[in-house]
Amino acid sequence: MNSTFGNPFQQPPNNQPSQNTSNAPFRVIDSAQGATASFEILEYAPLQAGQYYFQQRAGGRLKQVRIVMNNGKVIMEAGALQFLKGHIQSQNDVGGVSGLMGKLAGSMLNNESAFKPSYVGTGEIYLEPSFEHYLVYHLQNEEIIVDKGMFFACEATVEVGTAMQKSISSALKGGEGLFQTKLSGTGIAIMKSPVPANEIMKLQLNNERVQVDGNFALLRTGGISFTVERSAKSLLGSATSGEGYLQTFSGTGTLWIAPTEPIYFPAPTV
Repeated sequence: MNSTFGNPFQQPPNNQPSQNTSNAPFRVIDSAQGATASFEILEYAPLQAGQYYFQQRAGGRLKQVRIVMNNGKVIMEAGALQFLKGHIQSQNDVGGVSGLMGKLAGSMLNNESAFKPSYVGTGEIYLEPSFEHYLVYHLQNEEIIVDKGMFFACEATVEVGTAMQKSISSALKGGEGLFQTKLSGTGIAIMKSPVPANEIMKLQLNNERVQVDGNFALLRTGGISFTVERSAKSLLGSATSGEGYLQTFSGTGTLWIAPTEPIYFPAPTV
């Protein structure tokens, strides 16, 4: 099993983040060019608002996703839009009664909205700004499964669906719910991340297994299965090891974990 730290998110070649050369209050810190739309991560200069003083002293910066479309189509999480300009129209593809019921069932269990609006046309779309971190990922005829709540936006060439856990125990004891978000196809996707990209660890599995004590696994490719197992084969073993149930990832592919996430978001003490 190989592992690396750093930004594991592939970008098209010859696509370097640009610098701010105008009077805009932000700079572009990451970007990716798709077939009919480009995605940019904007970082604002320090705000004057006093309530963010200490957060900004610690290095936190307000960020925003900008999508520039050229007769293109994008999909985003409901409520993500802040404003747009140009010749752009919104759509809401429900997919009939069966599609509606499937979306509702998945949304109740994967912590994301049932309806993901799409926007078609030419112009610019600005999504809601946040102090969160954003990740740009270029899917290349592949399938990835992402942690609940991470999906933010993507090209329409990427299919946004759900992946169901293989067992009830995985859903109840794994902390991920019965459904997770599945992205498949080819195109650019934007995800929210609890940690900066350079703190994400990329694990390459070759018919191997990784066990995680906590909910800091972010993404996995389609060849990796997810289950929940006891840390030892017996109740006595689990008690003496000091651990309970472990998230278990098995197979061949790539797994992204954020070992520093528990530092930012410590588990509540009982």
